[in-house]
Amino acid sequence: MSGELWRKNLISIEPYVAGEQPKSEDIIKLNANENPYPPSPMVQKVIGEFNTDELKKYPSMDASLLRQAAAEYYGLKKENVFAGNGSDDILATAFRAFFNSDTPIVYPDVTYSFYPVWCSLLKIPYKTFEVNENFEINVEDYYAPNGGVVIPNPNAPTSVELGRDKIIDLLEHNRDCIVIIDEAYIDFGGQSSVELINKYDNLVVTQTFSKSRSLAGMRIAMAFANPELVSYMDAVKDSYNSYPVDSIAAAAGAAALKDREYFEETRGKIIATRDNFITALQAMGFRVLKSKTNFVFCTHPKYSAKDIFEYARSKNIYIRYFNKPRIDNYLRITIGTDGEMKALEQILREFVIK
Repeated sequence: MSGELWRKNLISIEPYVAGEQPKSEDIIKLNANENPYPPSPMVQKVIGEFNTDELKKYPSMDASLLRQAAAEYYGLKKENVFAGNGSDDILATAFRAFFNSDTPIVYPDVTYSFYPVWCSLLKIPYKTFEVNENFEINVEDYYAPNGGVVIPNPNAPTSVELGRDKIIDLLEHNRDCIVIIDEAYIDFGGQSSVELINKYDNLVVTQTFSKSRSLAGMRIAMAFANPELVSYMDAVKDSYNSYPVDSIAAAAGAAALKDREYFEETRGKIIATRDNFITALQAMGFRVLKSKTNFVFCTHPKYSAKDIFEYARSKNIYIRYFNKPRIDNYLRITIGTDGEMKALEQILREFVIK
């Protein structure tokens, strides 16, 4: 048909699907791995006292305030730190900067579902390796030559951590490619690999402020690497968006990093609530994977995960169900406050006892 040829040039891509974002306030929302506690009082103070007259100016091109705060927090140099608008922005920048060969990059088959979206969008060839029946990553799979490695640690949606010894094993067998360790959930019990960037010049570690620092609405994240790799990420950023972190977000992120006491207090609460909730789930017959995150990944031998998901939803409690191979009988449940988890426990008991 005349005038319709332009449709052939439209992108064909299967987008990432996030958890439901219900509009109603009369719900318990445990489907997006958000932090149930407010940001640090220091963050609130910085935002409340921010000089709005500064908003007429462009922000720092390199989010210098935030980078410096992150460098001080980890005992690094500012040149080791890259800042961006959430982990998705950071990872997309890294994919553009580092994965430009014809050799497929590799990552687990059950993992963060944005990875194949970026590969499709950026035309990056990729290959996945199956996690085992316990959803654990087999490091030996990643010994073969590849165009890059991406490992979420702990993994999502499974909550399983890959220990430091296995991370080092992975790095030792992948000296000729960039290895990205995605640490979105590292603060809830895992061991960070940030210090390893001093030994492995091909390592990039990413983190976010959305989970453990209660700033999902700010969209702030960091990457840690040797200065050469950071410079390549800067070059990519400056090629499509030279001002990625706004002035308020940079100030808020820096304040969050400085308030270590509040950070330890809130993450400690989440870990304690998580462990108590796991005990309750197990008492109801659920199989729960060992979690080092702010969520649990679980299944029940007698009941359909989809049915449990729909029952909880009918009671205004939103959890996450994935209609995907291998995990379509599992639920991912974000850890909220003690009260929120008790409410969910009651709903789950109603379902399994009925």
